[in-house]
Amino acid sequence: MTEPLALSFDVACSVEHAFTTWTSRIGSWWPRDHTVTGQRDAVVVLQDGVGGRIYERTADGDEHDWGEVTVWDPPTQLAYLWHLGRERAAATEVEIRFVPRGAAATRIEIEHRGWERLGSSAETWRERNRIGWQTLLPHYLAALENHGDSPARRNNLSTTTSKYGEHL
Repeated sequence: MTEPLALSFDVACSVEHAFTTWTSRIGSWWPRDHTVTGQRDAVVVLQDGVGGRIYERTADGDEHDWGEVTVWDPPTQLAYLWHLGRERAAATEVEIRFVPRGAAATRIEIEHRGWERLGSSAETWRERNRIGWQTLLPHYLAALENHGDSPARRNNLSTTTSKYGEHL
């Protein structure tokens, strides 16, 4: 069995701001080199609610599905099937918890699992996604700082797994 990726970090903003930035503001911070098309004018959308789509839309109107929301519990939990660049049958699962640490502090805990669905390529896809998270999260952190209720800053951004002991 391929171990889940587990990441956690603290940010200096409210849990509501952290959740909203991840969900309804995803198009403002998601890097275009992390899309199917790589087009600079692509729009990234995360629809709210269970069953909501996660997708990119090009300027020509073409849409590329990336995932589907499976848990929607604002502002503390979000989970989705994730199949960016793959068929839906090969989707992994991402669960994100936004844990309040006071009025202006939040712990974000991410678990990315389900690699066994990918068969013999599970370790390769896990490693690709580990690298992807490392390059993606700084964009999210910057977006937290550039919008909203209080300056957000990163504290103890790290990844942990029982198998790899990685750090961002």
